[in-house]
Amino acid sequence: MPDANDRPSDGPSDGPTDASLAATRFLDWTTPSLQDFAVDAAGDGTDRDKAVRLCHAVRDRIRYDPYSFRLAPEIYVASHCLDAPSAYCVPKAILLAAAARAVGIPSRVGFADVRNHLSSPKLTAMMGTDVFRWHGYTLLWLDGRWVKATPAFDIGLCTRFGIAPLDFDGVHDSIYHPFDSAGRQHMEYVADRGGFDDVPFDIFVAGMRTYYAPMLEMLEAQDRAGARMDDTAFGTA
Repeated sequence: MPDANDRPSDGPSDGPTDASLAATRFLDWTTPSLQDFAVDAAGDGTDRDKAVRLCHAVRDRIRYDPYSFRLAPEIYVASHCLDAPSAYCVPKAILLAAAARAVGIPSRVGFADVRNHLSSPKLTAMMGTDVFRWHGYTLLWLDGRWVKATPAFDIGLCTRFGIAPLDFDGVHDSIYHPFDSAGRQHMEYVADRGGFDDVPFDIFVAGMRTYYAPMLEMLEAQDRAGARMDDTAFGTA
């Protein structure tokens, strides 16, 4: 359940505003490299056509890696994610939101709490739970409504672990599958924290430090030692 550090939300029921297209500290879509990426990946056509291509481009260009999780602010800047070799769900959702704004599609960054029933024992032990709080997704304004897109798991990872990639058609919400290809329970949405015109970074960091303090200490110690965990114990987390 959300605590005093969190800002729970029922999600956006309103339409886009100027803030849904603005360049911000984290959604820095005016950065030339990000603009170039967005225009090239979006191509021509309707906003829906462009959004579908952008979602798939972000999904597959940036390799998903849960062990890239850190709280350094630069990790959550869209242009930084674009240049990174890997990222986890939140930076990838931020990148998609920024790329959408670069081609004129209003966007927001959404957050939810999800339980991964197939999380690997190693990752669960690190986190102290199988609930991924403040999981990131993107809200895109298409054909007069907000549509959810989740560009987290790249195709290479999905192939490796036998899970179906999340497709996006610009009409239906693209959220994690409740079951995997073998019929096992996979992702369960526990709570939706709603959408934000910019990353609520201070609130997000406070929540992460509350929920995942031991894991953050472990990752910081790993960084000091110059070591790195890979995704061999990823499972389907």
